Amino acid sequence: MLRKREKPISCCFVDTVKRCLNRSHCNNLIAPLSKRGQTGRIKICKVTGDRATCGRIAAMGVYPGIEADIICSGEGSRCILRVNGGTVSLDADVSQNILVTNL
Repeated sequence: MLRKREKPISCCFVDTVKRCLNRSHCNNLIAPLSKRGQTGRIKICKVTGDRATCGRIAAMGVYPGIEADIICSGEGSRCILRVNGGTVSLDADVSQNILVTNL
């Protein structure tokens, strides 16, 4: 018996854009981590950059789909994340390549 091909899982970025187009105001905007000026729970939506940057970010345990806590954040400066029970410090250049949304 042949199985039906499963639908691919859509990225949270696509879903958020679709929801935002249907509303006049959207609270769950996707923004770079470096632009977030507040602490709280987030979801990583996308990691951009060249291959070396993406590999370095993935080696720290930060990749699309995971949830993290922002412990300390200053807009345009360093950021401290709690990811998978560990703490990661990211500089402004690296956090610019991580797109997040609120939970």
